[in-house]
Amino acid sequence: MISITYKPVVHRGEKRILVIFAKDENMINKLRAKTDARWSKTHTAWHIADTKEHRIKCKLFFEAEEKNGNEKTIARLIIKPKKAEMPAEKKASETALKKLPTLIFKPILNIDKEDRIGFFVAGNKIINDAIKRLPEVKWSETHKCWNIPCNKPNYQAACNALQGKVMLDNKPLTFYLQKRKIANAIQERTGHKKTVSIHHTMEISHYNMQLLLRTVEQLQLKAYSQSTIRTYKNEIGIFMQTLQNEKADILTNEDVRRYVHYCINKLVLSENTIHSRLNALKFMYEQVLGNEKFFVKIPRPKKPIQLPKVISEEKILSGLLSIKNIKHKAILMTAYSAGLRVSEVIHLKITDVNSDRMQIFITCAKGKKDRMVPLAKVTLQILREYVKAYKPKEWLFEGQSAKQAYSSRSAQAIFNEIYKKMGLPKTISFHSLRHSFATHLLENGTDIKYIQEMLGHNDITTTLRYTHVSKKSLENIESPLDKIMRKNDKQ
Repeated sequence: MISITYKPVVHRGEKRILVIFAKDENMINKLRAKTDARWSKTHTAWHIADTKEHRIKCKLFFEAEEKNGNEKTIARLIIKPKKAEMPAEKKASETALKKLPTLIFKPILNIDKEDRIGFFVAGNKIINDAIKRLPEVKWSETHKCWNIPCNKPNYQAACNALQGKVMLDNKPLTFYLQKRKIANAIQERTGHKKTVSIHHTMEISHYNMQLLLRTVEQLQLKAYSQSTIRTYKNEIGIFMQTLQNEKADILTNEDVRRYVHYCINKLVLSENTIHSRLNALKFMYEQVLGNEKFFVKIPRPKKPIQLPKVISEEKILSGLLSIKNIKHKAILMTAYSAGLRVSEVIHLKITDVNSDRMQIFITCAKGKKDRMVPLAKVTLQILREYVKAYKPKEWLFEGQSAKQAYSSRSAQAIFNEIYKKMGLPKTISFHSLRHSFATHLLENGTDIKYIQEMLGHNDITTTLRYTHVSKKSLENIESPLDKIMRKNDKQ
């Protein structure tokens, strides 16, 4: 028989119960399967959450006493009180209720993705007639049930109308509303109300949802960018959907290794997507759960080496000259002439353009870095015409209202409208303007170090990619085929 000692502690700011026993694999497996047990290197023992349920399971009750300034812990067994006899009237009432049909409240989505409360009950004319008289009730052919809008007034009206006629089972609805509350909290904290689907997060268990919310909070505390937070949250969310009711924090690195293998072989995800998911999971397991070196034994797939997609100088010019809208022309010209990302272009403010020094100030770009880029004379001329026509107040390129910056999607749509008509490959995008800027500078003899500074690259090797697509390094190399054909012509 294994001897077990229980001791309450505060571990990493959280109340926990140490479960101290001699090493036993069966006991460890049993503990991990039935609780949220985690190993503590500090205490060299397993520990579980200090909750009422766990105390009852351990058959222990802990109370703290102050004695001579030292805390003394007393453990005593809980004695369950004898169950009181139920009154005869209440007993008769419960017996009558058990004879009533059960009506289940379930959450459903209609064709417009609106939350509704569906009524599921065995065929009963009296009950169906009562349901049909409810306000805003509708029939769903998809779900084969009557339903009402999912809100408190409609729910209360249904309960009042059906009281005494059925046994109400609202557990599925309650569980759904709890998860929706957490999903809404994630949206509010991340600020991604339009891009994050509540119903997407509904597929995650309540336990794992709490861990996901905690991860988002940790990302925000470490001041990660909104883009990174959104990416990590989505990647971890997909991982947790696969787990279903399995607790994410009790998985071993071998479990995660098998999941990565599943993503590669079954889901056939790209190497870049695998890297993105691994980065998100690494943050959760190591930065949030405190499992150091959790990913040491999990290999990463080798990323393909992809060359930048470049547009020729002739087609860049042809596209810019074809634009009639001065605002659209100013956006694309600014992006190309300074080698800017789409996010950098749309977040420019009027004060960022310094015509005296012929520079554009890029604020808090990728990696939270500021930098200065050159302002082309032609671009300045176009920008002056644009400002005179549109009179922007704060943002250089305003959106639908003066308080909003132009959207990146709209900027990309402008690029597609102009350059996709030229028969360019599908891989060409707004970002190709930045690639083209760097490549054309290199071909015109600009030092690679200056190009690195203008692009804001931390590592020179990132900038060196453009040497592989520059035609300057290839123009003096003659193909063997041309040489052979020239010799043949002379003969």
